[in-house]
Amino acid sequence: MKIDIHAHLMPERWESLQDKFGYGGFITLDHHKPGAARMMRDDGVFFREVQQNCWDAEYVLRDMDEHNVDVMVLCTIPVLFNYWAKSHDCLEWSEFLNNHLADVVKQYPKRFIALGTVPMQDVDLAIKEMTRCVRELGMPGLQLGSNINGVNLDDKRFFPFYKAAEELGCRLFIHPWEMAGSDRMKKYWGEWLVGMPAETALAIHSFIMGGVFDAFPNLKVLFAHAGGSFAFTLGRVSHGWNARPDLCNVNNIRDPRDYIGKFWVDGITHDTPAFKYLLEVMGSDKICYGTDYPFPLGDLEHGKFIEEMNIPDNIKTKVLCSNTLEFLGLPQANYE
Repeated sequence: MKIDIHAHLMPERWESLQDKFGYGGFITLDHHKPGAARMMRDDGVFFREVQQNCWDAEYVLRDMDEHNVDVMVLCTIPVLFNYWAKSHDCLEWSEFLNNHLADVVKQYPKRFIALGTVPMQDVDLAIKEMTRCVRELGMPGLQLGSNINGVNLDDKRFFPFYKAAEELGCRLFIHPWEMAGSDRMKKYWGEWLVGMPAETALAIHSFIMGGVFDAFPNLKVLFAHAGGSFAFTLGRVSHGWNARPDLCNVNNIRDPRDYIGKFWVDGITHDTPAFKYLLEVMGSDKICYGTDYPFPLGDLEHGKFIEEMNIPDNIKTKVLCSNTLEFLGLPQANYE
């Protein structure tokens, strides 16, 4: 089987959130021609052009069948998190997105799995919607941004949320957004090419150094985009922990290398040598095939480079299927 852990889908249409909530900053969709739409901020600023495969599940299924993808794990597009909005407005918006994804899964239960979104700017409301996602909508987990309005994920305000996630068995997929240093990366698509890997590495760094994995040993977490640049800076992070414990080890953690095996990453490296190094660092049990579908920066050949790689077949099976099912806590029989 091939199970894609990292794909995005949104509703085709929604009402004006500016009209609904009485203030601006939200994304709208301008369906300016058949099969294409402009994602616009409601002040008229263009964000991104998207195609039909960003909202049409049947169109997505055709792509999946063409590339022998059995199952896709769907989540919303990070720009739609709306963590900056008023908490109860974001809760209502999250409910709308989650209900949409749950309906897609209900239509195609053997082809899609959904991860929800929650209003992380209000931990109590986030726990409320997480509980609904897991217990009522049947979602195995959530997608979270790599920071919440500029606050890193090791902040103690989020610990009650992690405790609730651990108790619910809710898996967390961490996706980069609002990249640190983005004001210096406006040229050459730097936010996406350099900023995203750095932002994801910072999220992992925060989880480790902030003691999140120690405080919540049963929390299941996966980081997008191969963990960003983390695998390639782990040696430096470990050295820093040993050389300057006064700065690095303020939360009485172990050597950062010891946390390998405590979390998963997807396998989007776009590069065979990088993927082989990722295998060396992370281990074959903690990498899940993903594509970032349907965006051009994703792997739109749907894991072809992994399938053609000169690595043992049992490792390919782990990466393409079984690691994802283990992360999500789901049996393969559900999708056969």
